[in-house]
Amino acid sequence: MMLGQESCKMTGSIEATNKALVLEAFDTLFNKHDVTAAERFWSPNYIQHSAHIPPGREGLFELVRNAPSTMRYENSLILADGNYLILHGRFSGMPRPANWIVADIVRLENGRLAEHWDVIEDEATRATSVSGLPMFGDSFPE
Repeated sequence: MMLGQESCKMTGSIEATNKALVLEAFDTLFNKHDVTAAERFWSPNYIQHSAHIPPGREGLFELVRNAPSTMRYENSLILADGNYLILHGRFSGMPRPANWIVADIVRLENGRLAEHWDVIEDEATRATSVSGLPMFGDSFPE
């Protein structure tokens, strides 16, 4: 086996591990609403770039503490390049007129979420979708 192939295998396993970690972190915080358990996934020095979330790890945790118990996160796609990951997901069950479709970009450091950016858009209905296609999954929201 050539060195490049071994490096590729190692990177693939690191990326698979990182994907699993981030999905578990999102499930723990946004679906289970378990802030205490989520602390192990988020760095104490967490950097938050979102315009919708107060700064730092505590700002994120406080947002979740104040969110309705109906808030849920569903993931449809996760891509990894080393310690950077992009997630395409849906946040539902919030007191908003529409679900949020979100592209989350996270950077891991020492096995923890260290930095976050996002792009958020209200989920289109069949009536508002110019493309005629849903933004998430195979069907429009009810």
